[in-house]
Amino acid sequence: MTGYLLDENLPRRLSFTPTLPVGHATDLIASPTDTLLWEYARQHRMAIVSKDADFSDRIMLTSPPPWIVRLAFGNLRLKEYHATLARAWPQIEALLPAHKLVIVHADRIETIED
Repeated sequence: MTGYLLDENLPRRLSFTPTLPVGHATDLIASPTDTLLWEYARQHRMAIVSKDADFSDRIMLTSPPPWIVRLAFGNLRLKEYHATLARAWPQIEALLPAHKLVIVHADRIETIED
């Protein structure tokens, strides 16, 4: 895996520094489609980080790349969002790329192996 691609529904900046590079969907094109993000992440061996279940559903029918990190902890204030994600991120990185899907809840992390 070469990095992370944040979906357009997520803030552009993180309050912590992941071990791999992070890009944002809008760096590619304004309002990119899910298919464009999927193909870009697949070609560049990236993990898509999104709140949308669409990517989670799609990864169930294929093998990585891309890998999917689904943020399922609901809508939070920006400060809480950053704190929740920063707290979970070390475990997320430890689980990828051995798991094609990592689902992050407020109180737990679930995975689906490849």
